[in-house]
Amino acid sequence: MKTKIILGLTMLLCHYLIFSSFAIAKQDTLIQEAEKVSKLRALLIKKVQNSVVHIKVEQNITANSATNNPYDLFNNEFFERFFPEQRRQPNFSPPEQRQYRREGMGSGSIISEQGYILTNHHVVGKADKILVKLFDGRELPAKLVGTDPLSDIAVIQIDQKNLLPLPIGNSEKIDVGESVIAIGNPFGLSHTVTFGIISAKGRSNIGIIDYEDFIQTDAAINPGNSGGPLINLRGEIIGINTAIFSRSGGYQGIGFAVSINFAKRIMEDLIENGNVSRGWLGVSIQDMTVELAKVFGVENQQGTLVSGVIQNTPAAKAGLKKGDVIIQVDQISIRNANHLRNQIATMRGETTVMVKLIRNRKELVLPVTLGTRPNAEDQLPVNKPPEIQKGEYFGIRVQPLTRELAQRFGYTQDRGVIIRQVQPNSVAERAGLVPGMLIVEINRVTVRSLKDFEEAMEQANLEESVLLLINSQRGSQYIILKKE
Repeated sequence: MKTKIILGLTMLLCHYLIFSSFAIAKQDTLIQEAEKVSKLRALLIKKVQNSVVHIKVEQNITANSATNNPYDLFNNEFFERFFPEQRRQPNFSPPEQRQYRREGMGSGSIISEQGYILTNHHVVGKADKILVKLFDGRELPAKLVGTDPLSDIAVIQIDQKNLLPLPIGNSEKIDVGESVIAIGNPFGLSHTVTFGIISAKGRSNIGIIDYEDFIQTDAAINPGNSGGPLINLRGEIIGINTAIFSRSGGYQGIGFAVSINFAKRIMEDLIENGNVSRGWLGVSIQDMTVELAKVFGVENQQGTLVSGVIQNTPAAKAGLKKGDVIIQVDQISIRNANHLRNQIATMRGETTVMVKLIRNRKELVLPVTLGTRPNAEDQLPVNKPPEIQKGEYFGIRVQPLTRELAQRFGYTQDRGVIIRQVQPNSVAERAGLVPGMLIVEINRVTVRSLKDFEEAMEQANLEESVLLLINSQRGSQYIILKKE
């Protein structure tokens, strides 16, 4: 009996030693695999670092030292760190014009053997002097080739041969969750590398720039990273690090990079022409909501609603009308208003596109030859009008449109009523209405005068909902007012 027990214990010990050896061997294998991945990532970074540059800029500022002290721009913790030479100074007396030197920094990617470097507009757009520091330590002067504030993209160039350009990837083929690497110069720490994943793609309406198509990442991005590349594990640039969401001025896990597919055509225009040519439809558009989808007969919230068509524009000539819902452009399904704006903006003028839309609950396809986006016009100041309508609806008060008020508000039409006052915490305020907006339709009925407004409101079912078409300095928009 004792012999059997000893034999059993011996067998258990042997099994334990065998399985322990197997577990240790498996653990070693996993560690070796992890080391291989780590080494491959290090080799990748070593390869692409030569294509990333540190950008230093200087800007000369002349200002009134008493009323417009530029040091005020640096009166917080972030700018005190980022521009340590700029400190808040005491007021000067008497007031005089003084000249100041402002220094800044950023990053960039070499994208051609001819010395072209891709970066952000906010890094170099207003610089009087640009200096580029290469990975090997050489510092070279750079010239500004072109800059586009609307997309925050800029191209500079250095006179240097034997450069290693960064391969350009395809940001449309990336997936959320993929690993990415950010390289830049946060707080002047040259060629810093951070690692993370793609948190989201196609981010828009962030409010940073006019045209937005951002990749969101959790790779650490800080001041000084701006203009640097976001690369995939193939060593290709898929985005240009541009901004962070932060309450402290530093990294908090949310960074934004302009997608390279969106930036590529802008970059090409800047190199070829020094400026950007964008396609233009000539419409005011807005996102669909559940309520608007029901009103306009759309099954879901995909697409964008046309809230206005400017006369004698490509859209007007092609037959687009307000109330149309654009769902597709050249086989590309339109997600929202910003998506449509970006798709049109990436095309050049005189390009013909096929626009699929829903009109009166039926699908329709129209060929549209795009124009070239005109320059933005200066907006005129807004003055308060002297008179309002008798009744109050949903918390708004309006007044008739006059020629003088149309000029002051920047409106070209001669019909509608202007919102003069919006009551705080009213239905109108929660819907986004503000003084200065022009109401031109109520429930698809044209409003030309104060009388039309009063009659349309009296005929509407105020206990249900009212559909307004309003104009503002940003264009036309449908808004639904509904009592809660």
